[in-house]
Amino acid sequence: MEFVTVIMAAGKGTRMKSELPKVLFKACGKPMIDWVLEACSVKNRPIVVVGHKKEDVIAKIKGKADYVVQDEQKGTGHAVSMAMDYLKNNADGYTIVLAGDMPLIKKDTINKLKEMAKSGYDGIVLTAKVDNPFGYGRIVRDESGKFVEIVEEKDASCEQRKINEINSSVYCIRTKLLIECLGKLGCDNAAGEYYLTDVIKILSSDYKISTLCTSFEECLGVNSKAQLAAASEVLRIRINNRHMENGVIIIDPNTTYIEDTVRIGADSTIYPNNILEGNTVIEEECVILQGNRIADSHIAKGATIQSSVITEAKVGENTTVGPFAYLRPKSVVGADCRIGDFVEVKNSSIDDGTKVSHLTYVGDSDVGKGVNIGCGVVFVNYDGINKHRSVVEDNCFIGCNTNLISPVKLGHGAYVAAGTTVTEDVESGALCIGRSRQTVKTDWNNKWKKERDK
Repeated sequence: MEFVTVIMAAGKGTRMKSELPKVLFKACGKPMIDWVLEACSVKNRPIVVVGHKKEDVIAKIKGKADYVVQDEQKGTGHAVSMAMDYLKNNADGYTIVLAGDMPLIKKDTINKLKEMAKSGYDGIVLTAKVDNPFGYGRIVRDESGKFVEIVEEKDASCEQRKINEINSSVYCIRTKLLIECLGKLGCDNAAGEYYLTDVIKILSSDYKISTLCTSFEECLGVNSKAQLAAASEVLRIRINNRHMENGVIIIDPNTTYIEDTVRIGADSTIYPNNILEGNTVIEEECVILQGNRIADSHIAKGATIQSSVITEAKVGENTTVGPFAYLRPKSVVGADCRIGDFVEVKNSSIDDGTKVSHLTYVGDSDVGKGVNIGCGVVFVNYDGINKHRSVVEDNCFIGCNTNLISPVKLGHGAYVAAGTTVTEDVESGALCIGRSRQTVKTDWNNKWKKERDK
C-alpha cells in the first residue's frame, strides 16, 4: 500500500517573534522540520508545503523531501490542496498529513496510523486527551462514542469547549477521498479559511472514520519560544534515556544536554553540566567530567575530559584533557597524552604519550611522541600576515616560557632550555639556550636602600 506524506510548513509563526521560519527553529540541535521528516519517513519522499521564507526552508529540506509552494496562507485545507499533483499520482493509497512544527511526533505513532489504514479505514484522526484543551480543535462523538466531527476552538459551542479530547492535526486519509473532499471545502467559518478538518466532517457521514489516541506530548505544536523550550526538554529526556538504556552512565540527566546525533559507547560516564553537540562520538569507558562542551569531535576509548571546550577535534585513547583546555578545529591528540589546564591547541597534531600540562598554546604544529612541553610555552605561528607551521620530533623537551617562532623544527630528542626564544631549527639531541646570561650583584639590595633613603 502506497503512502504519501504532506507536511504543512508554510506559516510564518508570528508568536515566535522572529524572521526565521518557524519550522527551522532547532530543538535539541535539529530543526523541527527534520524531526518531523524522520518520524514520517516513507517509501515516497514527503511533500513539504512551504510559504514564508520558502527559500530557507527549501534549502534545508533539499535531498530529503519534495516541496510545493503556498504563496497565500488560506488554511490547512488550502495548504494540502497545493500538493494535488502529487496526490493524483498516488491516488490508490493513503495520504498522511501533519504539521512541520511537531518535533515530538514519533515514528512508531505514524506506523500505527499506517497499520490502521490497512484495516480498511477511510480516514484516521490522531487525537489526545488533555486536562486543559484550550486552543485545540475538539473531537465530537455521539452518545455511543462514535466519531462525529472536529470542531475548531473558534467555532466550538460552550458545551463543546468542555471536551478534553483534542485534534492533533495529524491525519491518515484515503487519497482518492481526500482529493474529492478538498474540492468541496468552503471557508464559511470564524477564520475565513479552508479547514482540513472539514474533510473529516464530510467523510464521517458516509465513510469509515476512526481515531488513534496518543499522548498529548506527541501532539504538542510549537508556536512560541516557550513551547520550543518545552518540546526541547522532552526530546532531551528521550535522548538521555536512550543512551542510558544502551549502557551509558549519566549522573544527572536533568543537567545533561546531548543532541540526537551524538553517539556514546557503553560504560562511559557523563557527569552533570555537559553539552554534547553535533556529530560527536564518545567511545566506550570514557569519563566526561563536569562542565564540558564537546562539538563534532571524536573522543577515543578510556579518555577523560574535564571542564573543557573541544570542537572538531580528536582525542586518543586514555588521554586526559583539562580542566579548562581548549581544543580547536583540526586538532588531533594521540593516545596516553596529557592536555592540562589552560592549554589551547589549534590545527595541530600531538602524537602518543606527549604531555602539555598547563598554560601553553600549540598552534599550526606537528608534535611527535613522548614530548614534554613545559608551562607557558607558545608556538608563535602568526607573523601578522601568514600562519606558519612548526615541527617537534619525538622525545623532545621544551622548557617553561619558551617561544617557538614558526616555522622551526626541533629534531629528535632536542632539549630547549626554559626561557628560550627559538628562531632557528635545532638538530637532534642538541641543547638550545636562547636567553641572556644571569648576573648576580651581591649585597645590591642593601646598597640600593641606602641610596634610596638619602
